[in-house]
Amino acid sequence: MEHRLRRSVVEICRRMYDRGFIAATDGNVSVRLPGDRILVTPSGVNKGYLSEGDLVVVDRSGRKRSGRGAASSEIRMHLAVYALRPDVGAVVHAHPPLSIAFSIAGESLAQCMVPEVIVSLGDVPTAPYATPTTAEVAKVLEPLILRYDAIMLERHGSLTLGSNLEEAYNRLETMEHTAKISLAVKQIGKFRPLPKEEVDRLVAMGRALGLTRAHTACQTCGLCDIEIPGGSAAGEGGKEPAPSPNEAPPDRERLVQMILEEIGNVSRS
Repeated sequence: MEHRLRRSVVEICRRMYDRGFIAATDGNVSVRLPGDRILVTPSGVNKGYLSEGDLVVVDRSGRKRSGRGAASSEIRMHLAVYALRPDVGAVVHAHPPLSIAFSIAGESLAQCMVPEVIVSLGDVPTAPYATPTTAEVAKVLEPLILRYDAIMLERHGSLTLGSNLEEAYNRLETMEHTAKISLAVKQIGKFRPLPKEEVDRLVAMGRALGLTRAHTACQTCGLCDIEIPGGSAAGEGGKEPAPSPNEAPPDRERLVQMILEEIGNVSRS
């Protein structure tokens, strides 16, 4: 079993690298192993060229049990997920350029536009900024980890969870695809969210299919009345008013320019 999981981690890391979700030594991936152990990617290694032997095994407290190098510098974030969510079998942390750019611009990805996203992903809250690799990251994530399977870390990257590695990775792909659609909508200049009645229907569909948990319904797009805990980049209390269906968001040109500039910066780094 462990050999198969090692192979899967290496494959997912290469997929992330090939699709531009990580660059150089960015990102980290982990899976839960039997016996309260966690298989995690190493620190300081380019994930696009990872080998199965590079992976590190740690226990639930983060102590290394086997492996050549050091465990990921973000291991505390992974440990927090596994401690809080016994249903989670895999964690993926990446640096998807467009999603990060939206968080820098203060724009939420939680916009109820695409039915498939609502059904398969649910809400995508943005955690407040915390210095990468520090214990502060896990602290700001804790209230969100309990409720969501896909989270943006402001100016830092994405965190996606799954019962298995493929599910966690697919949520990353869906998140960045949503960011691409959102940017295109802002460039066109006519944001039209789905009606609340349809959003409710799609959320119920996702729950019935077992794709989203009962408490991961969209809560920050402005169509719902519930606020997420801890706030988000969407605005005070984690809510953002829904734009009028017939008008573009304010300062659209400035926002698009900021996002395009940030993508250029990420590509050059």
